[in-house]
Amino acid sequence: MPLIVGGVIGDVLDSFTPTITMSVHYHGNQQVCNGHELYPSSVTIRPRVEVQGADMRTFFTLILTDPDAPGPSDPYLREHLHWLVTNIPGTTDATFGREVVSYEMPRPNIGIHRFVFVLFKQRRRQTMNPPSSRDGFNTRKFAEENGLGLPVAAVYFNAQRETAARRR
Repeated sequence: MPLIVGGVIGDVLDSFTPTITMSVHYHGNQQVCNGHELYPSSVTIRPRVEVQGADMRTFFTLILTDPDAPGPSDPYLREHLHWLVTNIPGTTDATFGREVVSYEMPRPNIGIHRFVFVLFKQRRRQTMNPPSSRDGFNTRKFAEENGLGLPVAAVYFNAQRETAARRR
C-alpha cells in the first residue's frame, strides 16, 4: 500500500481500510496519485475533490496536511494544515462543504514534502472549530476530538521547491 511506503501511515494516520472513493484533481485535470510529484506552480488553486460511494445524507470532512514542515529531515512544525473542509455531502465535491480553514498553496522550501488529503466520514452534520494555528496540527487528534474515527480515504502527492530551471 503506497500510504505505508510513503510513511503517511505512521506519520499522519493509523492503518485504515479505504471504504470511499475520493478523487482529487488540480486544474488542467491533473489527478493526484499516491507518491507522484506535482509542481508547486500547478497546485496554486484549490483542487476539485470528489467523494463517491456514499449518499447525500452522509457528510465528510476533508483535511490537507503537510507532515514535513518546514523540512523532512527536521519536521518540527509537523503537521502544517493547508485546508480543512467539513460537512461535504456524499456524491458531491468539496465546494459543497463548509471551508473551515481556507486552501493554502503548498510552498515547500527544503526537501521533498508530502501533501496528504485525508477524508473522514462524519456521524452527522456538525460544527468543527478551526485549530488555533496551521502549524503543529495533528490529524489524529483532530479526528479524535471531533468523533471522526479512522479515515475512509486518503491520497498524497510529493512536491519540492521549484528552481527556475525546473519551471515549465
